[in-house]
Amino acid sequence: MNITRHTVEWLKDPFGLLSGDRYEFRLYAEVDEEDELYSESGFYIRVLYMVDGEQQKIIHYHLYDRATDQVLDFELEEDEVEMIFTYCRDHYSEASPES
Repeated sequence: MNITRHTVEWLKDPFGLLSGDRYEFRLYAEVDEEDELYSESGFYIRVLYMVDGEQQKIIHYHLYDRATDQVLDFELEEDEVEMIFTYCRDHYSEASPES
């Protein structure tokens, strides 16, 4: 899997109930034609990522078909999830929380 582009947005907690900051990523990815995730229209991964001091983690993710925006019923492999975590860790600061 190769992430080709992304969007990231800081999610405001209007009531201040959650600790840390939440970010929503859309990771647009490509896979080989032999991969079970392959489709002509492609897919993207919607990731909810949390940063709370030194702790950072993926809260959840879903895969979506690009053409229909329908959720795909696939789980990523452990190494793919680790790659996504690293990608989010390296890019979440592009969407800074409001002061």
